[in-house]
Parts: sequence; structure tokens; C-alpha cells
Amino acid sequence: MRIKKTFILGLVASLGFANLGLAPSALAAGEAVKLKDIEFSFEGPFGTFDRAAAQRGFQVYREICSSCHSAQYFAFRNLEGIGYSEEMAKAIAAEYQITDGPDDFGDMFERPGKLSDRMPAPFPNQNAARAANGGAYPPDLSVIVKARPGGADYLYSLLTGYEEPPADIELAPGQYYNAYMAGHKIAMPQPLYDDMVGYADGTEATVEQMAKDVTVFLAWLAEPSMEQRKSIGFSFMIFMSIFVVLLYLTNRRIWRPIKKGAMPWVGKDEKA
Repeated sequence: MRIKKTFILGLVASLGFANLGLAPSALAAGEAVKLKDIEFSFEGPFGTFDRAAAQRGFQVYREICSSCHSAQYFAFRNLEGIGYSEEMAKAIAAEYQITDGPDDFGDMFERPGKLSDRMPAPFPNQNAARAANGGAYPPDLSVIVKARPGGADYLYSLLTGYEEPPADIELAPGQYYNAYMAGHKIAMPQPLYDDMVGYADGTEATVEQMAKDVTVFLAWLAEPSMEQRKSIGFSFMIFMSIFVVLLYLTNRRIWRPIKKGAMPWVGKDEKA
């Protein structure tokens, strides 16, 4: 009985520790409105990022979202993680002007971006951002998917949740109605409309498609090592399962003679 109990506890422990790396990072709890349940390729213990969707999402972020929202932890070299070649990433980086310096004369200067640079923020500081957005501060999107309860489902729901306000709800100037925002009032105007971007792969740029694509990109941006983490977790689970089986067999081999009455620790003279 003790051996079986040891085996069961060990197996449960191995599965439990492995699942620590596979558990979702955020859960939708206490939401006033049920979030839209969207199937994303990166969900589940074996999920991976859809590189094509992530590239389309980067296009949406770059052409629409980046005019207000920064991504301070995103460097151009990271683009290789969603399928861009090094040359393509260099070309994209070079389209941006980066403030650098000081030079030999003590002056700051502008230069084309490099792979090591981070994408420049749309505003120089928080005060400038608030002044340009009616007092509201657009949050940084680097880890937004991890930082919000509901994660990717919340972000997708928010982007597609703009509606005409009910008759009993009054909106102040600069407020908009969103079914998935706490209180249903949001300072950000609807950011996505059909055909706002032209996808190079021919995908139709509907609001729903753009919302899903940019959510995939931001999910990757929040955790670019997710696939590696899942792979390590799965390998650890296999290792621990094999280890527990070997532990059980070793334990059984050691204790079987003793259960049959053998006492190897007792000398022959003592037995006599």
C-alpha cells in the first residue's frame, strides 16, 4: 500500500509541476459581461503562435495602434521571432528615425533604426500623451495580454465591443460605449474599421480579423518564449513520469524480499 501511495503521489507531483508552466497566465474573473471565447492557436499545452497572423497583427499595430500606444519592450530584432528574416527586420527598423547621441559636439541627432533599437514611443512623455488624448493615458501594449484578466479574449472582446450606447446611458464628451469595458465607458474611440489596412497576403481586413491578428501579435509580444516554455514543461513532465516509474520499480525491488520475510540486516549468527 505504501508503494502504491508513493507512486501515485509522485505521478501527481510530476504532472502538477509540469502544468505550472502550461497554466494560463490570466483568468477572466468577475467580469460583468461574458467575454467572447475565441480559439487562438497558442492556447492549450501544445499551442503555438500563428506566424502569419502575428505578422498581420504587427502590421495592424504598426499602422493603427502605434499612433497612441507604445511597446517599450519591443525591439526590432524580435521580429525574427514571428517569421521575418534578418534583412526584412533591418529594413523595417530603418524606416524609423531614432534619437541618439550625444555626438562629439554634445548634440543629440536622428538616425535610421537598427535591429538593437526599440520601437520609438508615439509621445515623448506621459504628460504629452495625456494632452493628446483628452487626459487619458494610452497604456503600453508590451504585456497588455498578460496584464488584463481574460488575456487575449479580453483584448479581442474590447476591440470588437464598440456599440451604440443604450438609451439609459449618458456618455461625457470624449467617452465611448464598449460592452466589455468596466462600466462600459472608454476614452479610446473605436480603433478598427473594415479595410483600414491592406494585408499583403490577401486576407480580408475585417474588424474581427484585424482584432484577432493584433491580439495574436500582442500575445506573442507579451511572452515570446511561450513555445519554448511549453516544450520544456512537456519534456519535464515526460522525465518526471519516467522517473516516478523507475522509483516505483526500484522501491518494489528493494522491499519485495523484506515483505517475504527476508532480513538482510540480521547476521547469520543472530538468526540462529
